Amino acid sequence: MAENMSVSRKLPLPVLVLTGFLGSGKTTLLNRLLHEGPRAAVLINEFGSTPVDQQLIERQEIPLMTLSGGCLCCRVRGAFAPVLKNLWMAWSRSATPPFERVIIETSGVASPEPILDTLLRDRWLATRYRLHTVVTTLAIPSALEQLDRFPEARAQVAWADALVLTQPDLAGAEDRLLLDARLHEFAPAKPRFSSLRGELDVDALLQPPTHGAGDRLQPLGADLPDHGFRSLSLYLDEPLPWSTLQSALETLLLQHRERLMRIKGVVYLPDRVEPVVVQAGSGRLYPPAPLPLRSLDDRRGRLVFIALGPAEELGRELMLALGGTGDPGSVRTH
Repeated sequence: MAENMSVSRKLPLPVLVLTGFLGSGKTTLLNRLLHEGPRAAVLINEFGSTPVDQQLIERQEIPLMTLSGGCLCCRVRGAFAPVLKNLWMAWSRSATPPFERVIIETSGVASPEPILDTLLRDRWLATRYRLHTVVTTLAIPSALEQLDRFPEARAQVAWADALVLTQPDLAGAEDRLLLDARLHEFAPAKPRFSSLRGELDVDALLQPPTHGAGDRLQPLGADLPDHGFRSLSLYLDEPLPWSTLQSALETLLLQHRERLMRIKGVVYLPDRVEPVVVQAGSGRLYPPAPLPLRSLDDRRGRLVFIALGPAEELGRELMLALGGTGDPGSVRTH
């Protein structure tokens, strides 16, 4: 056993990159991978400056790191390699390896290209980590519009080894046919999987791709342009009735359908002890879902809004929609 352990430490750690546009179901799929696959360390990149996604991970005992305040493809790119180096050092020094692979969940507005380039081009990382596969999630009801509007969404599909089509229960037959035709044209050779609330064949999804890692390398010096997304955070020190929050959020979604891309967060309601997850995307507000109570809960609600273009106006409208009762300092733009 000791000999096998020693050999395993010499092998590069496999890395799975999980990408997909805002609201496409990355965290739901991540929870499934953590339950079904080998033990993993997780690195989450959140676009907003207020971390939320780590609270949505069901397995809290895993090594879990968050890079927030921008995308790994732009504003926090420089922090990526140091985090992976520190993770490797912790893994190599532990008496028993605490994980067998690394999963990187990218921001929904990030192109995976710079992440892959860093993994493959940094000599220190390339000898210790091995890119295993890139999985991209697409929400069937909104994927076609996102592919048409956003180069980031197209890049996520272009760099994928496998595509996971989510929210089939919210999509009509026409949605499925149109997306199928678009993907057949744009990515005909990529395996596709359908997933309802994270359910899918994990073993089939994680089959290694046939191409070599060297095929991922891109010319040096190709910086990506600013994609124009901005974020706004709302902090709630006191519980608000769901009816109040629902009305405020639906009003924002209705008035800013074209540029309010995503709402996500964890809030507390007066009639519940446990926190609830709030999510919205593509103009749709989903019902709140309960989360388990955890020892570190501070009972402070946090909502993150991701918009295309300036977010200050959204903050003002949000306060008005909440009846002007909130603390103006509780809304912060980034």
